[in-house]
Amino acid sequence: MSDRSEGNGPVALVTGGCSGIGNAIARNLAARGFGLVLASERADRLEAAAAAIRTAHGVPVEVVCLDLAVPGAAEELHRRVRALGLTVEILVNNAGIFFFGEAADAPLDRAKALLHLHVVTPSLLCTLFGREMRERRSGRILVVSSISAWRDFPAIAYYGSSKRYLRGFSRSLRSELAVYGVSVTCLAPGPVATELYGLDSSAVRRGKRLRLFLEPEQVAEAGVRALLRGDAECVPGLVSRVMAMASAVTPHWVVDLLRRHLL
Repeated sequence: MSDRSEGNGPVALVTGGCSGIGNAIARNLAARGFGLVLASERADRLEAAAAAIRTAHGVPVEVVCLDLAVPGAAEELHRRVRALGLTVEILVNNAGIFFFGEAADAPLDRAKALLHLHVVTPSLLCTLFGREMRERRSGRILVVSSISAWRDFPAIAYYGSSKRYLRGFSRSLRSELAVYGVSVTCLAPGPVATELYGLDSSAVRRGKRLRLFLEPEQVAEAGVRALLRGDAECVPGLVSRVMAMASAVTPHWVVDLLRRHLL
């Protein structure tokens, strides 16, 4: 892309941009010269992330403090970005949450928040900003899914199913917008050493030693490269690609059998 963010020029909007993969993607884009809008509900973290990026890369960074896991969040974020007078050339739908547990035991407020954050808000942001990109015949969208989209597993029914939705939605949206010069890329990482899993947990420490967990910066670099190339899908890391392929070909009866033995 030739347009770079200066003043009121095109920018990248990154949801969940104050930590984890989202922050790594934001920093990667800033290093390439793009201005940013970072959106999250954590005001202090947002301001700190924005200040760090401005200092390191000298690009304009706006923040929008907003809970993206509630009804109407997408419309409100779109309204606030429009009020800033900014043109979103890159939309990064990254914000997410995670929890283990059977669907029948899920706290309703937690389940509703996940569905809004993973399904409703990113879908509507793609509609609102994708409509503008279509009119301009210019733009790129990055949707962060997961390798859990390749196989349905117990104990992550809400999370895995929402990520499968995002993968399918991205494919459909890509076909719809491609004829207007707008590209859509689905980023589907495996385990990543972020707060999503708890950075200090024994599982993360062990996973990093075994190189099962990627660092956010590795995922961001692969994802941004794929986005700017216009790739349809990106699964960063050889281990994650193998895990995704293995999950896809594993019969579901094997999953059910393991589940019974673990009860």
